[in-house]
Amino acid sequence: MEERKLLHSFLAESQKALPPRRMKDSFIEVLLPLGSEPELREKYLTVQNTVRFGRILEDLDSLGLHGDEFCPVLDATFVMVARDSENKGPAFVNPLIPESPEEEELFKQGELNKGRRTAFSSTSLLKMAPSAEERTTIHEMFLNTLDPKTISFQSRILPPNAVWMENSKLKSLEICHPQERNIFNRIFGGFLMRKAYELAWATACSFSGSRAFVVAVDDIMFQKPVEVGSLLFLSSQVCFTQNNHIQVRVHSEVASLQDKEHTTTNVFHFTFMSEKEVPLVFPRTYGESMLYLDGQRHFNSMSVPVTLRKDYFMKP
Repeated sequence: MEERKLLHSFLAESQKALPPRRMKDSFIEVLLPLGSEPELREKYLTVQNTVRFGRILEDLDSLGLHGDEFCPVLDATFVMVARDSENKGPAFVNPLIPESPEEEELFKQGELNKGRRTAFSSTSLLKMAPSAEERTTIHEMFLNTLDPKTISFQSRILPPNAVWMENSKLKSLEICHPQERNIFNRIFGGFLMRKAYELAWATACSFSGSRAFVVAVDDIMFQKPVEVGSLLFLSSQVCFTQNNHIQVRVHSEVASLQDKEHTTTNVFHFTFMSEKEVPLVFPRTYGESMLYLDGQRHFNSMSVPVTLRKDYFMKP
């Protein structure tokens, strides 16, 4: 740590002290020879002979080439934060200079994404009450679960082809070993994303009774670092469904072996598609109702609706 303190003298005191950079200065391409290296390919395949999306999230790398032509399978936007040498505060980064119309468009899209994240956060259900339309939705769902044989708000039954939200949960526990640490001796974020995705995928498959395919991963915010040696608790549940789409929320929290205090580190939102239509999910409590509305918001925030094609499925 003393050596890291010496690096503070190399940090810029302002962004103006750093030279501007071009977008292409940051371009990195990594090719994975999955077609020619069976041992490497095995690390990236599921039991259904499809690509392990969680592994891709962890690596943040490109897939290989097919027929000398790129075949895009994933488009992701990452927001990185520069930290000082001791990981105690932010560090300035170089200003960016777009040089072409395409880069100008990417730059504008980045600004739009930033505004969208800010707006989504400002209207969070943790800060503001649901809208009138959302309140109506929850009340109608509540009325649909009342037992018509009784005149009581206490007697609740499920409508046909429906599941209580509380019955869609899956949980896991991970021990954060040193091999997953980053340069700051904290657990690598890619490892956390992979573990959260794999639990979410298992939840979607268990809920639907068929294979599930990821179609969207919403904003992943790393609220607190995960220390080496911590216990990582992951809790996953279905919070919204529509036709054959499944919205899964994964709550991540850690506890140290010393104080046993649980602290939230991440909340992940994944959208999956099933091979068949899935049951409706119904909340029973006010808290679950908020999870339902939050899941609905994340589902509606998908920019492009996705439908399954026959060639989407790969046979083992």
